[in-house]
This record gives sequence, C-alpha cells and structure tokens, in this order.
Amino acid sequence: MARHGGGNRRENVIPVRLVRRPVTGHDTAMRAPSRSAPLGRRFASWLISLAALAAASTLAAPGAALAWGSTGHRMIGQLAVETLPDTLPAFLRSSDAAFFVGEASREPDRWRDSGKVHDTDHDPAHFVDEDDSGKVLGGPSLDALPPTRAAYETALRAVGADSWKAGYLPYSIAEGYQQLVKDMTYWRMETAALDFVTDPGHRAWLAADRKAREALILRDLGVLGHFVGDGSQPLHVTVHFNGWGPFANPKGYTTARIHVPFEGPFVFIHVSKAAVRAQMSPLAPPAAPIEAWTAAYLAHAHDEVIPLYELYKSGGFSADPDKGAAFAAARLAEGASALRDLTVGAWRDSADGAVGYPALRLSEVVDRKIDPYDVLFGLD
Repeated sequence: MARHGGGNRRENVIPVRLVRRPVTGHDTAMRAPSRSAPLGRRFASWLISLAALAAASTLAAPGAALAWGSTGHRMIGQLAVETLPDTLPAFLRSSDAAFFVGEASREPDRWRDSGKVHDTDHDPAHFVDEDDSGKVLGGPSLDALPPTRAAYETALRAVGADSWKAGYLPYSIAEGYQQLVKDMTYWRMETAALDFVTDPGHRAWLAADRKAREALILRDLGVLGHFVGDGSQPLHVTVHFNGWGPFANPKGYTTARIHVPFEGPFVFIHVSKAAVRAQMSPLAPPAAPIEAWTAAYLAHAHDEVIPLYELYKSGGFSADPDKGAAFAAARLAEGASALRDLTVGAWRDSADGAVGYPALRLSEVVDRKIDPYDVLFGLD
C-alpha cells in the first residue's frame, strides 16, 4: 500500500531480531517449492538480508509500502478458505482454491507502480486515517460514515481534507463484499438452471460461464481478502500509521518508522501459519449490514493501536519478540476469521439475489423454473 510508507527521512525502525522460525507442516502451502536446494537456500538468505535492510531503513521508496506483506496476506487468504464450513460449494473449499485465494490476497499490493492515474486512485483504498477522537481526519466518525464515497468526499472536504489523504478502506471492504455477493448469485442461478434447462446450446453456455464465474469468485474473494487483511493491521486505521507522528505524545511512543518492519519482515521471521490458525475465532457471519459490520471491525483494529505502541516501547518486537509475535498472530487471525465470516455471509446473502436488467431474481429461476439464459447471455 503506497500511502503509509511515505516520506523521505531515514529513521530508526523496529530492530528485527534475525532468528528464522522453523517452517512447519502448516506453513508449507504458503511457500512455492524451490527448484533445488541451493536455490532455496539462496532465497532464504535473500529474505534474511531483506529483514536486515528493514532494520536499517524504511524498506521502501518514498511514498511506497505494503500492507502486512506477502506472508501475512497469504496466510489470511489461505486460512479463510481452509476453515470454510462444508455448507459452501466444493470449488470454494478445495486446496487449489486456498492456494489461489492466498495469492490473490496479495494482488492489490502487486498492482503498485502501474502508473500515476492508477496509483493515485488505488493507494488510498488500503487505509483510513482515524484520529484519536474517532473521526477520520476530523471529519465523519468511523461509526457514522456517509453511505457513498461521493458523500464521504464531501464530508471530508468540509473539514479541509479529502479521501486521497484520509483513505477509504471502509468502502473498499463494503464494495468487495457486495461484489462477492453478486458473483455468488450468478453462480447459484447457473447451477439451479443446469438442473432443468434442456436446450443443448443453453446448457453448454451456462456450464462454461459457471466455470468462468468460479475463477472470478476466487479472484474477487482474494481482492476482498486483501482489504480485510489491511483492516486487521492497526497501523492501517490510524493517523499514527508509521510512528506516532506530529501529535501530542505524553507517553513517549516511538516516532520511528515502524510500519513496514512490523507487518513484513517481523511477521515473516516470527509468525507461523499454525500460530495464526490457533487464534482464529469461531464462525460468526455478519449479522449487521456490511457497512455497520465494517465500521465495527475497523474500530476494533483501532483499539489495538495503543497496545501495539506499548508493546514496541517495552521491547516486544526486539528484546522479547515472542510477545510481538503473539500480537501479530492475533491480528492476522482476526483478518483470516473476518474473511471466512464474510465469505459465509456473502453466500447466505446471495440466496436472495437478482441479476440482469430487467432484474431476474434467483427465486424465480429456482421456484418457477425460468431458463435464465437470455438474461445471462444478454439480449442487448
């Protein structure tokens, strides 16, 4: 994510302790196999060097940083899929799906440096700068955000800010969830139609389109997973996003550039997938509308900002890294649990969905055995 690593100053950062954690059986799915032992060793050596670099600099060009890092985002995507209940379609619960969603969960960070227009628009999707009063840069409060990004922009401009400075992560999550619901509605409709449609041409197209829809669902689930993962990282929901910054600081919290070293090299070295899995919460699909659910989710991440700075102050990321590892694992577990819960919620909500124009409801296809081919293929 480009916004939160910005700045030209080189400052002290978290002194990452260079002790690699062992890779357990739970971790093997996270890593692509090396073609040879020497190559694997060279890759591991490169990663250790990367961590050392993070301990000496910001690890990023001015204006550039990532959210969690590849390891954290991959864990969130994989664990969300691996812990889905068997009430969801089999294609969503396969080992291939877990691998794909884990990789797709990294995708919005890999879009970086696509060009000025692209990056300027997409970079603020990864964060929201909530201040210590619970407001977004002095504008709307997180628990009462306007219903659209246009209204959000208007509210921010009224206090001299804008969504490019403040970030719009809540809307990234809500939009991603709504897209997933729509994807799943299409899949449900095509699956239902294949039970009774007899026209060979219609059946062939419905089957092919459903297969393509499965790939789209996994891709869109991964992209949603990225932003859900961003929302579990406390430094993505605060004005204190990379050190305490130019604010009153009576407790003497660090002003070092801690963002990237915490979410990237520290997680890679000290946090295992098994540790994250162990802290995942029981299944709890969202009961509130996605906007209200997202506000509560991000508010909980914001509650962890002070504990993170206290932990840094007490040496939890240096002298006693086990404490920092437990903290990071808990935050990653919250992200993985949230993505799993949203996936189940989207599947539930898709049962009452509609597609096309004029809209054709899923219930009409299921109950009245209406062939949806014309609506799905398109009559222009």
